[in-house]
Amino acid sequence: MRRAARYLKGMSESFRIVTYNLQKCVGLDLRRRPDRILTVLAQARADLAVLQEADKRLPPRPAALPHDMAEAEGWRILPFGQPGGSLGWHGNAMLVRGGAKVDATAHLDLPGLEPRGAIRAELNTALGPLRVIGVHFGLLPRSRHLQFAAILRHLSALPPRPTVLAGDFNDWGEALAHEAARAGFACADTPATYPAPRPTAQLDRIYHSPDLAIAEAHAPKAAPARIASDHLPLVVSLRRHAG
Repeated sequence: MRRAARYLKGMSESFRIVTYNLQKCVGLDLRRRPDRILTVLAQARADLAVLQEADKRLPPRPAALPHDMAEAEGWRILPFGQPGGSLGWHGNAMLVRGGAKVDATAHLDLPGLEPRGAIRAELNTALGPLRVIGVHFGLLPRSRHLQFAAILRHLSALPPRPTVLAGDFNDWGEALAHEAARAGFACADTPATYPAPRPTAQLDRIYHSPDLAIAEAHAPKAAPARIASDHLPLVVSLRRHAG
């Protein structure tokens, strides 16, 4: 991953990412309100939204966050959706806005007891080329270990590029952070995001390659974020590493 630093040479801009588990747009008041989710995303002022549970659960898994509503707010939907109107792959989706360009997208199935998947976007951003992996890992520790290992194998077959892993890792401890460190990824120092009314767990995380740095990270609590989902959004500003 060190070779990827050449992509960022001379760049000083930032790129803002929000990762957010939408809980299928059903809030803590048990009302399905995609408009509230879009308000939270607007408040995040992000260039890229990495979303989990963006689709409803049962096949054909139609979008919980409707395409037309997202596009009306200026988002471009990356093409991960499946037949039946889903927004993403296994509920994982990405939305982009502003000047970022999408070079390529891909998705992969992940091992484990529950059906899980991950999505990948190759972007051209203010930082230069950037690779973003969006995930929602399983509930069982063994499954999470297998899923993380599968993503690392997937990345090892790709050309070097500054890389971010973002999403709901469902990890209540530091097991995945240690695995990420052994693989050469840094775990961003980010606040707890779950449960939204009184967050105590860092289920939503950002891991990044060493050629990137986190300039700022926060989990907005202002309305409607504290009720729109059972997770708070996690917002980070990426910069190139100064070293």
